[in-house]
Amino acid sequence: MKQWTVKPLNKAEINRIQNEYGISPILATMLQIRNINTREEIEDFLYNETEIASPFEIKDMKKAAERVSRAVENGELICVYGDYDADGVTSTALLYSYLETIGANVIFYIPSREAEGYGMNRKAVDTLKSKGVELIVTVDNGIAAVSEIDYANSLGIDTVVTDHHTPQETLPNAAAVVDLHQKDCPSRFKHLSGVGVAFKLMMALEGDADVLLENYADIVCLGTIGDIVELKGENRVFVKRGLQSLSDTDRPGIAALISASGLDDKPITVGNVSFQLVPRINAVGRLGRSENSVRLLLTDDPDEAEQIAGKLDSDNYERKKIESDILEEIDKKIKNNPLLVQRRVIVIDGLGWRPGVVGIVASRIKEIYGKPVIVIADDGKNAKASGRSVEGFPLHTAVAYCADLLQHHGGHPMAAGLSLESKNIAAFREKINEFAVKFGEMPFDTLNIDCKLKPEFISLDILDDLSLLQPYGAGNPTPVFGLYNMKIRDITPLKDDKHLKLLLTRDGVDVTAMLYNTSSREFGFKRGDVIDLAVNLEINNYNGKRYPSVKTADVKDSREDTRAVIESGRVFEDLNTGVIPDRQKLSEILPDRADFAAVYRFLRSNGGWHKKTEALLNETENISYGKIRVILEAMKQLGLIEMTEGIKQCDITLNSVSGKVDLESAAIIRKIKGEL
Repeated sequence: MKQWTVKPLNKAEINRIQNEYGISPILATMLQIRNINTREEIEDFLYNETEIASPFEIKDMKKAAERVSRAVENGELICVYGDYDADGVTSTALLYSYLETIGANVIFYIPSREAEGYGMNRKAVDTLKSKGVELIVTVDNGIAAVSEIDYANSLGIDTVVTDHHTPQETLPNAAAVVDLHQKDCPSRFKHLSGVGVAFKLMMALEGDADVLLENYADIVCLGTIGDIVELKGENRVFVKRGLQSLSDTDRPGIAALISASGLDDKPITVGNVSFQLVPRINAVGRLGRSENSVRLLLTDDPDEAEQIAGKLDSDNYERKKIESDILEEIDKKIKNNPLLVQRRVIVIDGLGWRPGVVGIVASRIKEIYGKPVIVIADDGKNAKASGRSVEGFPLHTAVAYCADLLQHHGGHPMAAGLSLESKNIAAFREKINEFAVKFGEMPFDTLNIDCKLKPEFISLDILDDLSLLQPYGAGNPTPVFGLYNMKIRDITPLKDDKHLKLLLTRDGVDVTAMLYNTSSREFGFKRGDVIDLAVNLEINNYNGKRYPSVKTADVKDSREDTRAVIESGRVFEDLNTGVIPDRQKLSEILPDRADFAAVYRFLRSNGGWHKKTEALLNETENISYGKIRVILEAMKQLGLIEMTEGIKQCDITLNSVSGKVDLESAAIIRKIKGEL
């Protein structure tokens, strides 16, 4: 569950933007919410498709261009040293392709994710030395490779670093260090991806940004979207131009990738790139075969392109199967040990899991439970892990707190990676949760709603106005609208009950909304319930006609205060995992006999329960979520029910019990009263 927050609106500012710039109310509202207020900001955001700042604003860019130019002129063997994710792959293909075009003697190198890990390493440098490399140009990495670049220097190999990650205190001793996040770098726009920085190096070498965009915008677009950087400023130019190029690409590899992804007759959008093309590029890196993605982007042979694209597609299928198997195993672990997900930081480990996919799995678990999550792949001796956080909890700091248990660690507030010996996993779980308790009140995962919308205002006119905000992405998310107090008229299962079509009504206006990846069994509502929906609006083209389409992102009971529900549930979880809440909060989750009776009567009349636990709130008025959790725990302890709770739902069956049961004797009730 997420806390719903509606962004504050400044109506006076919205009116000013609307009147001053002659735009629609909905577009003015979205711009004000995104803090885009001045004429320069509005024109750049809505209409700029060409303007990119000089590459020489970036510190060391002149040095980098001069060193690369000298290598090209002298016929030195250059190695473009990349990375295995979509940003690293596209950065590598981009710079390699350009250097080859201008006559450079060039090769590329992508380290194996599992065998070598991220960034430069000495064994790779030795390999490149044996091939005769005289200049390494890093893309999407290198800023942290201090010792590795020193080693390359000792072998007579120069290095030009191009990177977009945050520098450490000590910079590498390279021929040039191009990174916008250096403290003394005067560049104005700081949010480029690795492929964006590589493109800037090409600008410094070539001089004409428009010609380069004409030839390479498709590759730059893939990497920019894949790295989830803010789609503002120059990144919007890259993506706008790139989406146009992708829609009419003459690159055989990209055409084959689009076809393998099932997008031949569909518009190429940021969403399609994010969820169809990029995962296929990333999949081979997760499975240790990133060179295939680079070759796909470089090949001029349609037959080879089709073959590689097919392999990427099968690798992506394999990746999804591995991910699904891990999630299924995690579901079993949670059912066997519910305390795993009741801790403040969820730490789940598994033997034989693939390290390359645990980051995706951590993201999925974080979305479900709204807490920081670390998923650990254990090989029996050593383990690698990836974590994802919620806004406001510094995961990299929490991981660093456990440094004495770790072999390596790094990251930023929202994501972290680490490695450790298998024997230290249990101690790591305890220590990172020790940090979380000391941290204080844990932040909630939030769902940000741009504004509330009356159903009668859903129209093609609004969607046409909103289209000026595209492309959507990080820093410019797809608008989320709140449809409040909508009564459910009908629920129709689709595709073997994998998805739901909801017919809703309010004030005489009917709305049809789609809810994907939720079955009727998992859906916690019924006909007649009044609900709130967080939705995205899209244009659906069908039989030559355009229709507004409503896609549901989240649903809640209209009476429900999501913050209060989460807070109440967390008091129970803290209590259950040995963190004693304050007395006031404890008293608020202590149920009385009437609460017990109401929940038990409902379960008996309903024949148990087979949906998410929080959906019981819709059936038990005036009983908080924390109380419901305490009641269920007490009933389980007293043998009144059997209860297993997994990722998707909670299964409760009632036991036959003869005679009266002393509710006060339940361990959790005694524990609460003992603390009070």
